[in-house]
Amino acid sequence: MKIERLIGIITILLQQDKVTAPELAARFEVSRRTINRDIEAICKAGIPLVTIQGFDGGISISDSYKIDKTLFTQDELQTILTGLKGIDSVSSNAYLSGIMEKLSSRERQIIVDDTMVIDLASHYHDALTYKIDLIKKAVRCRRMISFQYYSENGESQRRIEAYRLIFKWSSWYIFGFCHSRNDYRLFKLNRLWDLSVLEENFVPREIPEKRLDFDAYFSSHTIRLKAIFTETERHRLIDEYGRDSYVPCESGGLLFEWDFASYENMRQWILSFGDQVNVLEPEELRADIRRQSENILQRYRET
Repeated sequence: MKIERLIGIITILLQQDKVTAPELAARFEVSRRTINRDIEAICKAGIPLVTIQGFDGGISISDSYKIDKTLFTQDELQTILTGLKGIDSVSSNAYLSGIMEKLSSRERQIIVDDTMVIDLASHYHDALTYKIDLIKKAVRCRRMISFQYYSENGESQRRIEAYRLIFKWSSWYIFGFCHSRNDYRLFKLNRLWDLSVLEENFVPREIPEKRLDFDAYFSSHTIRLKAIFTETERHRLIDEYGRDSYVPCESGGLLFEWDFASYENMRQWILSFGDQVNVLEPEELRADIRRQSENILQRYRET
């Protein structure tokens, strides 16, 4: 496409002191005449180009217009590139190589530091990349999306206006206005399937500032958990909630107190510890565990 070629020519001219028209024609696989028209278009756009004829001639951007390549420190560049590697892990397009080419020059070659690795996809890579690509398209084009959603309240078909892709607490979410609930909602990508971008466009809404406080979607109502864990589970408590999340008991064990935004998440987390935890509060969870334990015992007795 012409616009991509023009951007490519400008990028090359920012990286190099001078380049010839035949070199550009060969690089972009077009004719010399096409390059001349591109150069004219770039000049009309307000970017000052200097053309020198004859031996050792070529095309360059005026020195007063060029971007200072020392704009970023090495640590700042590595932070940018590490973030780009993380985005590449859930994208079908590789942004890192393109950005590196734009930031590099003959005098300064950018090398990616592999000290830190960010993988935003984990083992859901293929399905997650597909969903993210579709949602990005819907957000840019202001198109409605539909999907089947699975939550603790059951299964439902949703149609939403897509506004934001969010990575929070190790998971990806889509934020949008749900037509089924007539309100803004946050949907977890791993729970939505049969995703499709509809032909229907929507007019973007003026989103209230408080609805963009995404922490509120996780903590509007909290449930206090109080439980005693065995010493064998100390590593899990530290791993998931930190060293200050528990207090050693005089009688043995680790007293853990925490506020959970979701009862179901709290219940599933507690059950993953088996008999290595004794729940003190809430009473609802204690009753739920007793009921489930009796059901499990009855099922295995029958077997």
